[in-house]
Amino acid sequence: MNEVKRPQKPLMFYYAIVLVALVLFNALVMPFLTNPGVTEVDYGEFMKMTESKQIAEVMIEDNKIIFKGTDGRFYKTGQVYDPELTDRLYKSGAKFSSQIVEQMSPILSILLSWVLPMVLIIGVGQYFSKKLMENAGGGAGSMMFGMGKSNAKVYVKSTSGIKFDDVAGEDEAKEILSEIVDFLENPGKYEAIGAKMPKGALLVGPPGTGKTLLAKAVAGEANVPFFSISGSEFVEMFVGMGAAKVRDLFKQANEKAPCIVFIDEVDAIGGKRDGRIGGNDEREQTLNQLLTEMDGFDGSKGVVILAATNRPESLDPALLRPGRFDRRVPVELPDLKGREEILKVHGKKVNMQPNVNYADVAKAAAGASGAELANIVNEAALRAVRDGRKSVTQADLEESVEVIIAGYQKKNRVLSDKEKMVVAYHEIGHALVAAKQSESAPVHKITIIPRTNGALGYTMQVEENEHFLLTKEELENKIATFTGGRAAESLIFGQITTGASNDIEQATRLARAMITRYGMSDEFGMVAMEQLTNQYLGGDTTLACSAETANHIDVVVRNLINTQYHKAYHILKDNSAQLHALAKYLYEHETITGEEFMDILHKTEADLPALPASEE
Repeated sequence: MNEVKRPQKPLMFYYAIVLVALVLFNALVMPFLTNPGVTEVDYGEFMKMTESKQIAEVMIEDNKIIFKGTDGRFYKTGQVYDPELTDRLYKSGAKFSSQIVEQMSPILSILLSWVLPMVLIIGVGQYFSKKLMENAGGGAGSMMFGMGKSNAKVYVKSTSGIKFDDVAGEDEAKEILSEIVDFLENPGKYEAIGAKMPKGALLVGPPGTGKTLLAKAVAGEANVPFFSISGSEFVEMFVGMGAAKVRDLFKQANEKAPCIVFIDEVDAIGGKRDGRIGGNDEREQTLNQLLTEMDGFDGSKGVVILAATNRPESLDPALLRPGRFDRRVPVELPDLKGREEILKVHGKKVNMQPNVNYADVAKAAAGASGAELANIVNEAALRAVRDGRKSVTQADLEESVEVIIAGYQKKNRVLSDKEKMVVAYHEIGHALVAAKQSESAPVHKITIIPRTNGALGYTMQVEENEHFLLTKEELENKIATFTGGRAAESLIFGQITTGASNDIEQATRLARAMITRYGMSDEFGMVAMEQLTNQYLGGDTTLACSAETANHIDVVVRNLINTQYHKAYHILKDNSAQLHALAKYLYEHETITGEEFMDILHKTEADLPALPASEE
């Protein structure tokens, strides 16, 4: 990979160098200029030299005595109370002088101490100010010290070797981007019909889905230079620097056309302008320059601008109009097939056992991004090394999925017998409620081993077949499953614990979404009460209703959760024998699989006596 890097130093860096040099000059050089070498002796030595007439000249100051010996060297000693000192010096023949140590003239001292530093500071400031003005104007001086340079990383002719085959799970995005590759390879057939290739394409999706990898793959497939720069690198302290970097980036791109220019996290400079009159900040100037450059360059030369963002809703509309980033490429979380393909791609890089089933791992890792799936494979390889094995097993992959979801096993956290029993009933409560409801995902694994994310245990459910539409009944069943742990605690122990905090959060979030966004309530019907923001970064919501309506929404959400809690409570009460048997088994073994759970459940049900017709 041929990566061209240009160093960039802020203006204050050079000011700091000058100031440090001045401090060192005054501290280290000035003493030698103003004070030649002087040997310090004690007062007793001074008296001996006086009596032996080895002193030629002497000067007495307030707190020290400086004298010149007959050997021509200079000495100094501390001043002490000695009323006979003058007489002894007179008898020794020493000369009294007002200036013994040769010092530089006052004018030269002022020049070196004050005038020279001021001249240096002013001169350096004027020099860099001139360079800064040249940067703002885009002149040739902008190349000095890297100021105004784009600092884009250049991968010439895509020596990284990344192709579309290296990107799995994003078939739709690759299909859209393959047209750009074809244009870069065969621009003539597009020009012949009069078609113009989009100047820019915006890659939109959650973090870790492979947007940067896709951009590199486009350059790799087309075998053209690839410029990569982050949007935050355009943001500078001084106004005009970001705009100068944009100009330099497009200048380099035109020189190396055809090529790919990739701007990561483009929302750092492409955010919506706030509409303030007279607004002229650095980010806005940089955005304006980017808009101008995209309008000005000739797309027929083969310069394609790719950009990536997790926040498309925050981008300025001017950036998304036709002629700029007018093609939007969704790079979403992979589906079940995509997850399996991604696992296979990363699995080729490690030593896997031949019987590894990637499909089962992909099912357990529902909702994982490409980066998380790569991490799952890496965690599995690390686990194999820790265990002293030379290949990765299915168990390694399944455990790494749990590490990504719930964290590492916290082996040093030892629960008391009572707490361990409470956690066992809590987790079986979740699993039993899920198993007794239709349209619920099967139980895959239950454990009461504490994890580093704070969970004392968890129940994993895995869908047999991935689906993207959920019915009202399925969502209600999910809420009931979330409340199953708290219901089991209340039913068996007659008291509740803090272990249901995460369950409460998930149940509340889901119930509120049913009411405010999915239109699944009789009270409000098909009316949106919330707006989704930051779709790819957590999915925050904001209420779009009056305070009175918001209060009523709280009541409806509370009633919905309470209804599902009572349903879960009665399910566990009606199946208390199965609850006790499963909790006891989990308490003893700490971890059970979905198959073991269903076997014990069916066996317990078969051993139960038939209920009389009058009982329910």
